[in-house]
Amino acid sequence: MSRSHRNRTWMRWAVSVVLLALVAASCSADDSAETFREVSAGLDSGGDSATTAATFAASGAVEDENSAPDETEEPAADDSDDLGSGGVSPVAFQPADLGRDIIFTADLTVAVNDVASAGDQATREIQSLGGFLFGQRTTGSPEPRSTLIFKVQPEDFSEALDRLGDIGDVRSQNVSADDVTERIVNLESRIATAVASVERLRALLSEATDIKEVVALESELLTRETDLESLRGSLRTLQDQVTLATIVLTLTEAASRPEMGVDVSAYPAHDGGLSCPGSSDIVVEQDTEATMCLEIVNVGDTWLSNFEVRDPVLDIDLADMIVVFGDPTKPIEPGESILLAYEVTPSRDLHTRTTVTAQPVDEDGQDVPGRPASTTIGMFIGADDPGGIPTFSEGLDASWNLLVSLGQLLVLIAGALIPFVWVPVIVFFGWRLWQGRGGETTRKEEEEETAASASAT
Repeated sequence: MSRSHRNRTWMRWAVSVVLLALVAASCSADDSAETFREVSAGLDSGGDSATTAATFAASGAVEDENSAPDETEEPAADDSDDLGSGGVSPVAFQPADLGRDIIFTADLTVAVNDVASAGDQATREIQSLGGFLFGQRTTGSPEPRSTLIFKVQPEDFSEALDRLGDIGDVRSQNVSADDVTERIVNLESRIATAVASVERLRALLSEATDIKEVVALESELLTRETDLESLRGSLRTLQDQVTLATIVLTLTEAASRPEMGVDVSAYPAHDGGLSCPGSSDIVVEQDTEATMCLEIVNVGDTWLSNFEVRDPVLDIDLADMIVVFGDPTKPIEPGESILLAYEVTPSRDLHTRTTVTAQPVDEDGQDVPGRPASTTIGMFIGADDPGGIPTFSEGLDASWNLLVSLGQLLVLIAGALIPFVWVPVIVFFGWRLWQGRGGETTRKEEEEETAASASAT
């Protein structure tokens, strides 16, 4: 066969291969989306993941990032369970065997009525799947809380999350999958290299005759053997984490966090609380109308009932207040609020100090064991003197207040002087004593002078 004939034959084969490749690409582009859905359905249905992965690879399906979604496809129904107050929908997660080394971990927080019994139930559920309890920490004060660490097979990971979530109300759930295939391959490669290095050093050590050479080789061999064991330990740790998935379950008491948000405000005028809420602090003229507003919001995770309101400055309780909306005599669920008002006519500046308490209850109104919710809040209502000529009653009140103030001052002075009553008595008797001693001295001096005069004469 001539060389030109061989070239033409090679060119015909090349053109045929290119045409076949173009036809295959156009066909596979039409079928890629359907192939991807079939493979995904195979994974979700719990089928042989290796077979489905191989089918997907063989099909050469590639997802078209610019293609529009299928508008005829109906959205999946929301199958999330009713998780109660404060609950969240757990994440649907189904690990599949894709020939990769993956570490599955999850952090789950569940609110339950009884932490101790819920911990026992969680342990039984995991043991029924072939898992086991790896660690536990439980506290009973001030709020019951238990943290349990479980190990399960990766294929039981999703089922374990579902069972643990059914114990109570799921408050939070974090699920992660860490692909460590490259790390494991890297460690295996480094271990193989380290093993070969150790074997070479051992061979050299067996042939060494000089003492210095022996010491140097032994030191280097010890270092490399230590590095080798460290690499093997890291590999075992990763392999153990891949072999068993880890679930950290935190159990908290469902009704252990009652809490209220209380906001107090005021505005001038009396209108039955229709203008509530008002401003944080106000100033009105003395003896003019003002209204204080009190808004109570249940910001906890349980119902609240049996509300009590006390203010020693205003000398009021719940019965003295106007209900603007809500019913303080009935339980309110988390997120609900009550608005109360109190009409006051201040004659002086007021620094209110309002305390609100409530008892946690369940949805049926039964008391829940635990601490009550309590909040104290205050505000300032100023009473400004309008000025002008005082009236007779105001002058009489001022005179009486002045007399009272003087009386209080006299009492204060008397109380301060009482401890020193003995001081004048001591001074008086001391003075008399000194006077007596001074008189005797004078008489003696006069007698001596008289005797001296007589002798001189």
